Amino acid sequence: MPVISLDALHSLASQALVQAGAALPAAEATAQALVAADAAGLASHGVSRIPLYAAHLRNGRVDGQAVPQLKSATGAVRVVDAGHGLAYPACQLAVAEAINAAREQGVGLAAVIRSNHFGAAAYHLDVVAEVGLVGLALGNSPAAIAPWGGKTPLFGTNPIAAIFPRRDAEPLVIDLSLSEVARGKLLVAAQNQQAIPPTWALDCCGQPTTDPEKGLQGSMLPAGGVKGALLALWVELLIGAVAGAAFGYEADSFFAETGNQAALGQLFLVIDPAALAGSDHYADRLETLLAAMSADPGVRLPGSRRHLQREKAARDGIELPEKLLVQLQQLATPSSINHKENT
Repeated sequence: MPVISLDALHSLASQALVQAGAALPAAEATAQALVAADAAGLASHGVSRIPLYAAHLRNGRVDGQAVPQLKSATGAVRVVDAGHGLAYPACQLAVAEAINAAREQGVGLAAVIRSNHFGAAAYHLDVVAEVGLVGLALGNSPAAIAPWGGKTPLFGTNPIAAIFPRRDAEPLVIDLSLSEVARGKLLVAAQNQQAIPPTWALDCCGQPTTDPEKGLQGSMLPAGGVKGALLALWVELLIGAVAGAAFGYEADSFFAETGNQAALGQLFLVIDPAALAGSDHYADRLETLLAAMSADPGVRLPGSRRHLQREKAARDGIELPEKLLVQLQQLATPSSINHKENT
């Protein structure tokens, strides 16, 4: 497969989004997040999303010129309106607001409404750990998981993530979707014409499938069975009922080029350990637990592989499927805006 440097890939991704109708700041923020996902080994949340993002921009599902606005601030709580734009600038604003609130009040909670796909959830928390705070992120997505015992998808795969800063080490990162695997893995498999395990998804008839296209048209299996389905419900209630965004089933699929404006949401919780156990006590106790975990040679600390992948990508670049690279190059060319078949 072709290899491309991080800087070159960022430039290509940003240009593709601008050509599709995104304002440069939004394109830059989005490209940074997607390239970071590829660098961390998360291809399902990387630049493979660009063709669909570009189609959403051109077809009016996403407003490329939207500028996120702080809608309200009550105590330690903030609400950011993404204005149906790309999610990444709105998430940046929300996390910054939550950090400021946590510094002042010990905790900060920021919701994003009228938003879209926000990529790898943990990516948005990197800046939280950089300033020594603990962060949690969650978001909902178009319906992909059925309530337990049902057949009709209502809940999204609804990713959740947490980050815990460490003393003299990379932070501990926990990031997962509430489906057996992230739905983006089916997209990558479909793009590469690869089969998927039968434990990942069901087809439209509710039967296990190894065909990623049929899985994308059907539903995802929840992680951990009924427990995963209930956690997906928990996220839907926090995002849709508490924060005021749309429920997953009210949004058309992110994997369709046309459809409604999703109006989904994200929630970020930032905690200052100094306001609870104290910064030093927190750091000591975290390392005590991680040392106990690491005493078993079979244990790998969450997030450790991503850190290694990022170092390798910064040094060696990223391998991309040739078909995807050509697609990005076409989208980044000014004339490509009139060639919808490239998406």
